[in-house]
Amino acid sequence: MTVSVRSFAKINFGLYIGAARADGFHRLRTIYQTIALHDVIRLSVGRGSGIEIRCDDARVPLDSSNTCYRMAELVLRELVAKSRVIIEIDKRLPVQGGMGAASSNAVATMIALERALKKKLSPVARLKIAAEVGSDLPLFLVGGTVLGVGRGEEVYPMPELPGLPIVIVTPKLGVSTPRAFADWDALVESGAEPRHHTNNGSERLTHSEPSDRLFEVGCLLSSWLTDLNFGGSPNTGAPAKGGSRAGKLLSDLVRTGIENDFEKVVFPQYPELRDIKGALERAGAKYASLSGSGSTLYGLFRSRADAVRAASHLQEQGVKAVATSTLTRSRYWNQLVVKH
Repeated sequence: MTVSVRSFAKINFGLYIGAARADGFHRLRTIYQTIALHDVIRLSVGRGSGIEIRCDDARVPLDSSNTCYRMAELVLRELVAKSRVIIEIDKRLPVQGGMGAASSNAVATMIALERALKKKLSPVARLKIAAEVGSDLPLFLVGGTVLGVGRGEEVYPMPELPGLPIVIVTPKLGVSTPRAFADWDALVESGAEPRHHTNNGSERLTHSEPSDRLFEVGCLLSSWLTDLNFGGSPNTGAPAKGGSRAGKLLSDLVRTGIENDFEKVVFPQYPELRDIKGALERAGAKYASLSGSGSTLYGLFRSRADAVRAASHLQEQGVKAVATSTLTRSRYWNQLVVKH
């Protein structure tokens, strides 16, 4: 039996880095958001044993270091199942792009394997296995708008944001996440961590204790998603007439000054990425940012037509850009399994 599952990408609305933990990981605060771009995982099970990974992209490992391989191992063990598993990865998302592609591939493998075996893991087992494989896997078991804390593996569904037009830029270069974290640690240790400026010119999050810093940015992210948006009313995900809800969301995002800490260390290493962010803003993006540690960047637009125009303009400049949209939680789950 073969099962095909879409492996959707994510972006980050803000990413704040705290102190390194005893296990070597860093404490984080971020808002994950799933988007419509995706790989496809095709998984089949049969008699025998063993796991085989197939992919035409030479950058994707085909051995046990692949997250899909590790995921299949753990799921088979948890379900006390024995089968030969073949996992084919139809690669459309960038490798080392900051879009969570390898993590999403692994979660798609979990879901496909459950369906192929006609057995289900408990919700708790799903999340535990996902967190064991990698820090940002659990977000793909929630979908939509998700708060990530801890090392990013502790996830909480947030009130839904509307579908937003977005332009994704995927440069050819890859950014190493471990290297980006090391560069951040060096920046903090040097005492040269840049100050965080709000749009009204005031400063915050400056040289505070790491735990205090993450508490403050937690308030910042929450304020964007709740009280600041609707005058004290929670963000319910309900559409607004004339697209005003999406427009207000973008205005609040810009005004609140939410940033990605990785930009402070990745942009100096790869100035072309800073240039692309500027190009997105000049093309009309109301908000632009690096996603994760990069190298993917994105820009949010007020309308689909604006996003399509901007993507076309960037393509004319030799930039690999595509117009797409964010995915609400319901759309994420409704579109996950490919119907044959």
